[in-house]
Amino acid sequence: MARIAQAEAFLVDLVPKVKRTDAIQSFKSQETIFVTLTDADGGQGRGYSYTIGDGGPSVLALLRHTLLPALMGREAEMIEAIWRDLLFTSHATAVGPIMSLALAAIDTALWDLRGKRAGLPLHVLAGGAKTRVPMYSTEGGWLHLEPAALVEDALAMRAAGFHGSKIKIGKPTVAGDAARLEAVRAALGRDYEIMTDANQSMTQPEAARRLSLLESLNIAWFEEPLPADDIAGHARLARQSRVPVAVGESLYSPGQFADYIAAQACGIVQADVARVGGITPWLKVAHMAEAHNLTICPHFLMELHVSLVCAVPNAPWLEYIPQLDEIAAPMARVGGFALAPTAPGLGIDWDEAALASRMAEGSRFEVRSA
Repeated sequence: MARIAQAEAFLVDLVPKVKRTDAIQSFKSQETIFVTLTDADGGQGRGYSYTIGDGGPSVLALLRHTLLPALMGREAEMIEAIWRDLLFTSHATAVGPIMSLALAAIDTALWDLRGKRAGLPLHVLAGGAKTRVPMYSTEGGWLHLEPAALVEDALAMRAAGFHGSKIKIGKPTVAGDAARLEAVRAALGRDYEIMTDANQSMTQPEAARRLSLLESLNIAWFEEPLPADDIAGHARLARQSRVPVAVGESLYSPGQFADYIAAQACGIVQADVARVGGITPWLKVAHMAEAHNLTICPHFLMELHVSLVCAVPNAPWLEYIPQLDEIAAPMARVGGFALAPTAPGLGIDWDEAALASRMAEGSRFEVRSA
């Protein structure tokens, strides 16, 4: 083992190449917060997390002033102890997104370092359940798109070998959502999976009004129909619905997932490795879901999630939203299947020159062991 001797953090802002809208917000940019850790033997690991346009400097400030100084001198292999100790270093700011996003950047860097020291790719290091996973695409299903554009994209994705598409819903009327979903189902047939995502935009009665529509179209899941803190509403809806209710991208701790599962308020778990605080808690959520015979279908970050969904047996899908292609080599895939990276660690091949050129001015800083 070797102790952490140095940490570097910085922010890279990535603007989406296509307009991304849902029922409550727009994806303005991916503020990507990077942490690079160096141990006393010279080994390095890099991790990252993200926002969708706001809050990145707050995450960096927590890293600079609190978390990274507390990390110096710690044994890098003691990941579980480090994660918990850092959480309690600033426990008054948890549970919440700023703390979880900061922890995730550190935790993923530690797992990257562990994999490189062991000579093992993350999907093997974390479990080794499979080497590839089918993908569904979200990139052509945004809420502002008209039905014809949704159909065009879904047909193109199926031709490329994809197995499903996610369509954003949450129009002011049921008829508005119906027009979008019915057009895609009519064009793609019954054997192509269609997922839906309401992005927390509905009341429980409005979500219930859409259940017969979703059931008639054999929709794969109904994602975030209600605000994320409305566990009771999700539980009522889940009892009414034959379509699985999916939640998780807006939950920030394993305990919040435990509450949902205990309340039987979801059928599909969607933990986001950045928002839940890193690989260490993500694996806890995945195994918790498996113990309750539930699947985990994570949100976004496909380049990192591909290794995690291949690490566990209960992860049937990877969400396709390309975002790192300007700063890293493309994720490996064959048709509609994503392939787990085989390089040690996270297996993401970063373009160092591109990272340097896109680094937000004044965002980079270093912390060294005394």
